[in-house]
Amino acid sequence: MSDCCTPDGSCSTSTAQGRTAVVADSRTTVYAVAGLSCGHCESTLTKVIGELDDVLSVDVDITTGRVSVTTGGEPDDAAIAKVVDDAGYEVTGRAG
Repeated sequence: MSDCCTPDGSCSTSTAQGRTAVVADSRTTVYAVAGLSCGHCESTLTKVIGELDDVLSVDVDITTGRVSVTTGGEPDDAAIAKVVDDAGYEVTGRAG
């Protein structure tokens, strides 16, 4: 049993804010994002996406322009696109 597993066999994970959530039906969606160039971009997107409801983890890869978002259910593409846009970047779609 790993450190994230609870005694009842479910798993939990921490978000960027340190919240802990029980993961029942998590899924990871990868988005293509334009405008990523440095570590500041990575930390900014990790923070703003991580603050959304149902987001369990965020992984930003600035070299590929891909952002992997793990959510507790179906991701809210519109909400993710909005916070990314508000931060000065652009979601160009889901990555295949």
